[in-house]
Parts: sequence; C-alpha cells; structure tokens
Amino acid sequence: MATGTFDLLHYGHVYYLTEAKKAGGEDAKLVVVVARDKTVERLKGNRPIIPENQRRAVVEALRVVDEALLGYEDMNMEKVIERVKPDIIAVGHDQKEIEKRVRQLIKDKNLKIEVVRVGRFSEETLNSSTKIKMKIVEQYRSAEKR
Repeated sequence: MATGTFDLLHYGHVYYLTEAKKAGGEDAKLVVVVARDKTVERLKGNRPIIPENQRRAVVEALRVVDEALLGYEDMNMEKVIERVKPDIIAVGHDQKEIEKRVRQLIKDKNLKIEVVRVGRFSEETLNSSTKIKMKIVEQYRSAEKR
C-alpha cells in the first residue's frame, strides 16, 4: 500500500509507486490511497489543483497500480489499514509524519505490517508538484512581460 496526494502527477510519483510495488515482491498487488481534497487543504493550506476523483483515476490508470481509492478526510490510518489489509506500507521521502503515525499504530495494534521508506528519485529540479507549480508561475510571469 502507498499513500499520497498525487497532484500534478510527475515522474517522482511514478518512481515512488514503482518502488512501493517492488517492495512487495514479484506477485505484489499495489493499492494506492489518494488523499482527499479537504485533507490536503487542512494539511497544506490549499486544495489540490486536480480534484480528488480525477487524481484517483489518474493514479489508478498507471500500469504499476492495481487499485486506487480515496482516503478518509480525517486521515484515519487505522480505518485505511482495516480496509486495505496491507502486508507492506510504503512511505515517500517526504512523508516522515505519516511514517511516524503508521509505525506507532502498527506497534499499538501489534500488526504484522512492514513499513518501507522510498527515497527521492533524484535531485533534479522538477521532482515535486510544488516545484512544477513554481515553474509554471515563473513561465507565466515571464510570458506576461513580453
């Protein structure tokens, strides 16, 4: 299982999901939990550019993903785990707080779930949705000046 916002899908997301599936082994099934718009707004201050149903559909269309579903607005990881029943939960390089909460939940509930951290795919300039948004704004402002 993997989780995330997946707004403005880019290669870093594909890398994360590919590595998450690899962590499960040869016959692994990858279920991806996509964050709700209200959850993202509460945590990051802004709603995603792409609405939640479209983000979920785009993620599910990726070859590496077997199923994508929307998470709970309250980010209730216990309910997600009960629903998905994962053997492995992959977290991204930028999901330290989620990793901490998941590890604590697994410990508290004495669950047999492995947590795997997936590193960043590279240090290239456009390796996050935020950097992509900034690049778009930069190019838009540059075009306005012409």
